[in-house]
Amino acid sequence: MDLEEKAALTSGESFWRTKAVAGLPDVMLTDGPHGVRKQLAGADHLGILASEASTCFPPAVALGSTWDPALARRVGEALGDESRAMDVSVLLGPGINLKRHPLGGRNFEYLSEDPLLTGVLAVEWVRGLQSREVGASLKHFAINSQETDRMRVSADVDERTLRELYLRAFQRVVQQARPWTVMCSYNRINGVHASQHPWLLTEVLRDEWGYEGVVVSDWGAVVDRVAAVRAGLDLTMPGPDPAGDRALVATGGSPELDAAAARVAALVRRAAAARGSYSYDADAHHALAREVAGRGIVLLKNDGGVLPLAPDASIAVVGEQARTPRYQGGGSSQINPTRLDTALAEITALAGGPVTFAPGYDDIEAAVALAREASVAVVFAGTERETEGADRESWDLPAAHVELITRVAAANPRTVVVLSNGAVVRTTPWDAAVPALVEGWLLGQAGGGAIADVLFGRVNPSGRLAETIPLRLSDHPAFLDWPGEQGHVRYGEGVHVGYRAFDAREQAVAYPFGFGLSYTTFSYGPASVAVVDGGVSVRITVTNTGSRDGREVVQVYCGKPASRVRRAPRELRAFENVFIAAGTAAEVSLFVPFEDLAYWDVDLGRWVVEPGDYSFSVGSSSRDLHASASLVLDGDDERRPLTPESTLGEWFADPQGAAVLGEAFAAIATESGGGLVADPEMFALMASLPLSRLAAFMGERLAGDNLAKLVEAANP
Repeated sequence: MDLEEKAALTSGESFWRTKAVAGLPDVMLTDGPHGVRKQLAGADHLGILASEASTCFPPAVALGSTWDPALARRVGEALGDESRAMDVSVLLGPGINLKRHPLGGRNFEYLSEDPLLTGVLAVEWVRGLQSREVGASLKHFAINSQETDRMRVSADVDERTLRELYLRAFQRVVQQARPWTVMCSYNRINGVHASQHPWLLTEVLRDEWGYEGVVVSDWGAVVDRVAAVRAGLDLTMPGPDPAGDRALVATGGSPELDAAAARVAALVRRAAAARGSYSYDADAHHALAREVAGRGIVLLKNDGGVLPLAPDASIAVVGEQARTPRYQGGGSSQINPTRLDTALAEITALAGGPVTFAPGYDDIEAAVALAREASVAVVFAGTERETEGADRESWDLPAAHVELITRVAAANPRTVVVLSNGAVVRTTPWDAAVPALVEGWLLGQAGGGAIADVLFGRVNPSGRLAETIPLRLSDHPAFLDWPGEQGHVRYGEGVHVGYRAFDAREQAVAYPFGFGLSYTTFSYGPASVAVVDGGVSVRITVTNTGSRDGREVVQVYCGKPASRVRRAPRELRAFENVFIAAGTAAEVSLFVPFEDLAYWDVDLGRWVVEPGDYSFSVGSSSRDLHASASLVLDGDDERRPLTPESTLGEWFADPQGAAVLGEAFAAIATESGGGLVADPEMFALMASLPLSRLAAFMGERLAGDNLAKLVEAANP
């Protein structure tokens, strides 16, 4: 390719297609991630009916709550089949930004508040999709945790937080699943736009993580095309961008442009080789969507065994959302579904007794009257809007929904509330009056059937919360730094994101991370831990002590007492979704790689496994821990080179430094020098003083060349 062709290939031909250049065909990239949103010819870009019909699988908010990597892979495979059938070469997903704050408008598109859970699920989603020779687009790289001012805001994050939380899932997916593309985000990161951030796109993504695929811009994210290519961006979308093409040509070319064009060409060739006639089974995909939705539903409360519903119960269904479901959020991920189930129709189909219905929100008296006459009332409530492009203004349910819940619960003591929402909502104080609470999220096109399956016990609920539900919004660790001001948002909570902060503060929550009930019960035996090749093995026996088959999500949390850095008391380090038949036990073995125990050492600029004691706790949420065991790990060499700016305390804490400095102090043989080490009170007073400042107290022997010789001797 000549220079003009290389420049042309690195921007799109149209909104969704690459350019056909130098004998290469064009290929299509289109929106996901919970369905294939292929725009109809001539239609607007975001209208739901402006795209071809495809299966609307449960959005990530529900998929994340399954805690099931195998299920995520099956969804990826199905999306790959539909993409192939529609001649789509790259599906824009999965979205793996962390849920930093409950008001995030796009939280419904993200999997969880934890990087391990997010990363493990996303790895399998990408593997499933790409097994069909359709490329994933891992997004949004990086630190895109809000919609407010998303095109300009600078996410200001310290490096340890960045590495351990916000980049950790991206690193896992890049290294384990090798996505064909990675999509840069709109925002700035510590002042630099993600689209032209060489540290992010080249030093970290390519040089450290070994990424070899294409970096594509989010649609409209590129500010300066030349700077973006030099930073490591390969494909600017949407196109065309003739001014950017000309600007690249005017530079006379560069190694970065050569590399970008080569990577885009390789993507096009790979995608073109997979083209051909392809079809999928829409009914089978709808059934899969129903299965995933049922597995993503979280049973938060079931006092008195109100659920599952008796087959012959008389049921009052109230709330318009039972008849007009909210099943997805707004924006680029909106899918035109192949069909749409409603909870009202599906409950009626499964019920053996009478089912009555009232819309409820605008006619509460009629709903209360129906509820009073029924053996059980099922109230549907939830949010009215979540969308890309705008953060939520409140996490409260609409006032009419809360009134409906409280009035119906007062009329019928056997009231079940089913929520439909794309991010957590306030459940207090109204949930105190409700015996059964079902978190139904946004469940995709088959969500109505999935809700009926769970209510009647055809599906034993096994969903677990992938984000904490606080008691108050002001309790949230990001509360004071949301959504920022004057073009900046400070990530002041640092590494204490989500449950990490709630647990560190020992703060009461409505429902903790990892929590979810079942129609059966489980007991845990003692845990055992052992060092094995590459990490730590955790083994435990879990018994289904109830009368129903069920699934338990066994979770391993790790803590490091007396760490040299600030840590959460426990962090998710492994999990296993286990089916256990009634009355039987399962031997569960979980593996924690050493690298997942590491923290990012800012001074050393690398990952470090700290030596010493580690606690491993096994349970069913971050607060429900049933067994624990400890282990001593050798860890990594974490010696820090001593410098003139190292404190006196740091010098004497280091064996080599203590020997060198002790010898120097003995040589000085002054009263202040000798007393400094010998007198504990004096040493405590001076321990925080950098060695270079001691010259003011102890003379030239600790200055200039003498100080340089001490530093050299302490760092052989």
